[in-house]
Parts: sequence; structure tokens; C-alpha cells
Amino acid sequence: MTPLDLDPRDAARWARRAGLPLADERLDAVAATAAHIHAVVATLRELDLTDVAPAAGGVEVCDAAL
Repeated sequence: MTPLDLDPRDAARWARRAGLPLADERLDAVAATAAHIHAVVATLRELDLTDVAPAAGGVEVCDAAL
């Protein structure tokens, strides 16, 4: 699916499947936002990361949870 294939009916159907209440007046905005996210992710998938070094291992992760 390309970003242009997404429409408000799709947003409504996906929201129903996920059990999320989605008011009709939000369908256009949700569809546009999802299409934009889809386009950005598609662009990121095209990046060639073969020369990028992996993140440093053994780094302690600080968690703010109490």
C-alpha cells in the first residue's frame, strides 16, 4: 500500500479492528497522519546503512522508573 492509497475509510476500519474509538470528524486527520508516517518509514527503509557502525555494546541504560 502506498501512502496515497490510505483514506478515511481505512482509518475507520483500522480503528475498529484495534478496538479504538475514533470520532468521524477525526478520520481525515488520522488518515493523513498515518499516510505521512507510512511515507517516512518507506524512506527510512530505503537507506543504505551498511557502513554505519553498530551502537556501542555494554552501555548501561538508565531507567527513570522507580
